[in-house]
Amino acid sequence: MIFSNLPPAPPAAETIIVTAALAPEPEDRAPASVTVIDPDRVERLGEPLLANLLRLAPSVSLATAGPAGSQAQVRIRGAEANHTLLFIDGIRANDPAAGNEPRFELLSADLADGIEVVRGPQSALWGSEAIGGVVALTASPRTGASASAEAGSHGFGRVGGSAGLSEGGLRLGIAAGVQGAEGINAFAGGPGDRDGYRNAVLRGHADWTQGPFTLSASGFAIRAKSDFDGFDPVFFVRADTADQSRNRLAAGRIGGRFEQDGWTAALGASRLGSRNRNLLGGAEQNRTGGRRDTLAGTVGKRFTLAGAEQRLTAAAEWNRERFTASDQIYGGFTDQRRRRSQSALTGEYQGDFGQVTLNAALRRDHFSDFKDATTARLGAIARLGSGLSLAASWGEGIAQPTFFDLYGFFPGSYVGNPDLKPERSRGGEISLRYAAGPWRASATVYRQHLRDEIVGTYDPDTFLSSAANADGRSKREGLELEAGWSPGAWLALTATYAYLDATEPAGRELRRPKHSGSVAADGTAGHFRYGAALSYTGARLDRDFDLFPAPLVRLDGYWLASARVGYRVTRRVELFGRIANAFDSRTIDVVGYRSEGRTAYAGIRLLGG
Repeated sequence: MIFSNLPPAPPAAETIIVTAALAPEPEDRAPASVTVIDPDRVERLGEPLLANLLRLAPSVSLATAGPAGSQAQVRIRGAEANHTLLFIDGIRANDPAAGNEPRFELLSADLADGIEVVRGPQSALWGSEAIGGVVALTASPRTGASASAEAGSHGFGRVGGSAGLSEGGLRLGIAAGVQGAEGINAFAGGPGDRDGYRNAVLRGHADWTQGPFTLSASGFAIRAKSDFDGFDPVFFVRADTADQSRNRLAAGRIGGRFEQDGWTAALGASRLGSRNRNLLGGAEQNRTGGRRDTLAGTVGKRFTLAGAEQRLTAAAEWNRERFTASDQIYGGFTDQRRRRSQSALTGEYQGDFGQVTLNAALRRDHFSDFKDATTARLGAIARLGSGLSLAASWGEGIAQPTFFDLYGFFPGSYVGNPDLKPERSRGGEISLRYAAGPWRASATVYRQHLRDEIVGTYDPDTFLSSAANADGRSKREGLELEAGWSPGAWLALTATYAYLDATEPAGRELRRPKHSGSVAADGTAGHFRYGAALSYTGARLDRDFDLFPAPLVRLDGYWLASARVGYRVTRRVELFGRIANAFDSRTIDVVGYRSEGRTAYAGIRLLGG
């Protein structure tokens, strides 16, 4: 599959990483810390929404503002929610109409087969928003057809299917799914109306290879609706309201690639569009829209010099973003029509010198609305023998101010700041890794600093809020431990633990747990396929905006346990059962909003020939 922004991941027995460098590389040559959640695990755990699987990666904090379908924010290594860069099938998918945040709450499992998480600043490769790290949803080329359906607690239902064809140089694939639930009352103040969601997705791809040339086209579309509890319009405190958001996100790309005699050249174009509408009691309140057009090209050469395998890659990229906003409740006073563009040149070098791999990248971004920026990344990994390796990397990250930070406006409430400048981060990590036979393990320490952080401000004289670049530095440092054991098809077992110390000049960062971790297992035995996961989110701080002046509140830690067991009654029919939040934990990630308790589901899966 050819990506407009990301290189393709060729099929291989070893794990190939596509987001840790400009060209696909084996996992044992990636200096940066990477977690791969492979297609087998995704399928066996059976999570309807992919965001829940990110809890299995160390230093990835997921905060949801209510039950399934509610806003879900991901923070990697203590970074902000808009400091994670998301790729879906190689397309940059952060929503320009929603603060450039990835819309993790919209990501149905029917959108992808596998997940890659690269932690640490990666802007030297991928540009803006890659401060905390990069999340890539990947789709594996499969043949045949499958379909599934399940139902369960709180009126949940889900149907989906996929089909693929591979013949000669042609590969085709399509997948679709619809899911939804009546939900629970998200407002943590007592009984009330249910806040449910609906989500429909479609994705497809086509590749045609003839000799050294490959042409491809792909795309995805998401349409979702989510009920939520907002604020009382009179007292401006959280309340059991009839708020609803309706979201659309769609993208497509075309690309071509040439590979021969160590040379690689690729060119691609993509467009992403989004629309978000907010309603109250069925009446539209406001809406935002966004569009991102991207052109990207790479040229690379692999060669041998002085007995060392080496690679040089050059990349060029151009992006144009458009943002629109309008309202019904303020007579159109919040209306916005904004555009901006960005172009970049990137160079990357990688060399394999026996037991040592070196990597370096340099990128220059030209912004239409901001000062240009240069970011760099350096990395090295030394294989020490007996399965041990030592890796180190250092990188820089940047994040543009969002359109709302710059130009947002609500009468008597908020005025944007067009003088903002991009946030900048830099940091490094050192990892000791072990991989031999069925065993995998790693220990990583890291430290990052964030400068020019964009923070909210409030003027007590005018009662107006705005945004500003903060003085001083925000600091993030921590420890990550990972271990895995896979003795055979019957078991793949992993465990993680992460410690995080995230502070800003004013104190400790909000919604970042100091301690977090997970244990997951999946496998097959005879007619059975199974998977189970246990994750821990430690205590963290939040603010209660129902009170003045928004005092700090401690949110208790919680455990989430889930499991899925399937039994193949025939070669093509599988029955399965699934349970989520098996311990019935009380989960609150945002003050005032709660998630579902224990839930159970059952379903059927059909496999084609």
